[in-house]
Amino acid sequence: MTETLKANKSTKNDYFKWAKRYNALREENTEKFKWLNLALMILFPIFITCMAEINQCKKVSVFARFVADRPSVILFDFAAACVIFILLLAAFRKGWIAALVQSFVFMALSITELFKYNTNGNHLILSDMKLVKSVKSLKSFAYIKITPALIIYCAIVIALLVVIFHFNPVLPHHVPFKRAIAGICCTILCTGMIIVPSFYSPVYKLFKLDTTAATNAFILNEKFEHNSFLAFLVETASESYSNRLSAPDNYSEELVDNITDDVAVASAAGFKDGVQPNVIVIMSESYADFRIFDQIDVDDKYYEGFDKARSEGYAGTAITPTYASYTVRSEFELLFGLPVRGINAPNMPQRVLSDREQPALAQYYKNWGYKTAYVHPFLGTFYSRNRIYGRFGFDEMIFHDDIDNVTDFTVPVEHYGTYVDDKTVYDQLFELVKSTDEPIYIHTTTMQNHQPYDQGDDPNDEFGNYLQWIRHSNEGLTVFLDELKKLDEPTLVFFVGDHFPSMRGETSVYNQLDLNGSNCSVLYEQEYFIWDNYGADYSCVPEEPVSFFYMPYVLINIIGAPHDEFIEKMNSFMENVPVYSLDYNDGTPDNVDLDVLTYDRVIGDVYSPCPIPSEAFESKKGAE
Repeated sequence: MTETLKANKSTKNDYFKWAKRYNALREENTEKFKWLNLALMILFPIFITCMAEINQCKKVSVFARFVADRPSVILFDFAAACVIFILLLAAFRKGWIAALVQSFVFMALSITELFKYNTNGNHLILSDMKLVKSVKSLKSFAYIKITPALIIYCAIVIALLVVIFHFNPVLPHHVPFKRAIAGICCTILCTGMIIVPSFYSPVYKLFKLDTTAATNAFILNEKFEHNSFLAFLVETASESYSNRLSAPDNYSEELVDNITDDVAVASAAGFKDGVQPNVIVIMSESYADFRIFDQIDVDDKYYEGFDKARSEGYAGTAITPTYASYTVRSEFELLFGLPVRGINAPNMPQRVLSDREQPALAQYYKNWGYKTAYVHPFLGTFYSRNRIYGRFGFDEMIFHDDIDNVTDFTVPVEHYGTYVDDKTVYDQLFELVKSTDEPIYIHTTTMQNHQPYDQGDDPNDEFGNYLQWIRHSNEGLTVFLDELKKLDEPTLVFFVGDHFPSMRGETSVYNQLDLNGSNCSVLYEQEYFIWDNYGADYSCVPEEPVSFFYMPYVLINIIGAPHDEFIEKMNSFMENVPVYSLDYNDGTPDNVDLDVLTYDRVIGDVYSPCPIPSEAFESKKGAE
């Protein structure tokens, strides 16, 4: 034992001696190879920019064509990378540390962009990084494929880092003041490039960056093609900052009262014909009817259950606020009856809500004597739903966590593909209806049809597998509605898909449709149905397409629930501004009244008529 300890100690001593000798050699290299180190430091920002761009392009030839077509954009990338590198040098002094940090950030963003676009056909923007806390759940969405090219590009970066580490470029000790000045100047430049329009606008113009306002996902992707990776990240960060939310001009109780006082309030005497039905809102993940496209031949068999429900109830079209991703935008509009455009259309609107009880639609149903429930067969922590949605007025929230094997479902959970089978969700909805004595309002956001679509009859036929998933969902839907027909409880069902599905960037079915930023509005049109088992009157349902956020008021009108001034005002908006979405039509002018009411209810002081007792807000204001 003693000899073993001595041997281990000797090995450690040998290692420390070697490390000491090597560090001494590196220190010699700092002085001995000054010109080489200077060259490494000058060329490194250009090198890492090229590697990040080549990695997300996948091929050197693609990057070369972009450089030839858009040389000014690449010059912008180089300049931005140089500023960042100088800032890191000023902070760390040692060249290898600055190079390591910048390499990690640039390549991590490049790899994330590569996987994101390959997964859902949308490019990375910096606000997407807010989802980093949900990386465990995101792994189930993404097509992550480690290719030889990716390994080679990363190996090249690592090799240069080793070279820089060996030759050890270091800023002299005696220039702390100059380092501080350089760091401050670079910080000002980086900050100004994001938040000061008078600075970045002429810079973007000088380098010929595409600064087109990205009012839909296709325009955003076209902007990426013009700006490529790094310039795209910077420019969209500027656009996002300039679009940040602020209180409306002259926001006050008087302003809100003036907006809502011009409506005649309907009688609050009770429900139509004395019937208080269950209300079930089903927002089906990635459900879309591709039969609207003549370019692709889709068999009606995949949509049999959907067609049957539409023939038995009311069929219409609603305008979703999103395409391919950001389900929470559609969810926000259905849960609140408010437009995401009213709060500047953030990708994740739940992140801008005030930290308080929220006047969501569930609060109205509670006031009308309903039980309320939210059902989502996925992690409650994703998008922080379990924390944030608890303020929306739901008596019960039901989630399912496959990662930690925890579920709130009270029915047997089965899977179809990667996620919980829609049939399981329908079973849970039926169980909630049966087990509740009072009428119940339920909102469910399903998961079965979410990508990836690499499971099915042919793992490589993404669209074919998607249709297989849709058909299975429709089969479960038919069984669910048939069960409700037998149930002696009046029930109203609203069914709609949240958005068209995400498909792989370069090989998706969307490439067959020749869609672009000017003709993609059809992808924001979602077919829906309203179905009932008690003879509901659909005469109040608008015949023309309306935005998602109006559909809750359509349901309220069908069941004849009491109206306050706010509901009446939203009904008037539905007549005069049926579609309020830049993604669908960027020519629709801003509606100040709609924007003020949206801000007031989810961020402001809730001056508008509200289902939550005013004491709750008064106590909050008093505490502030």
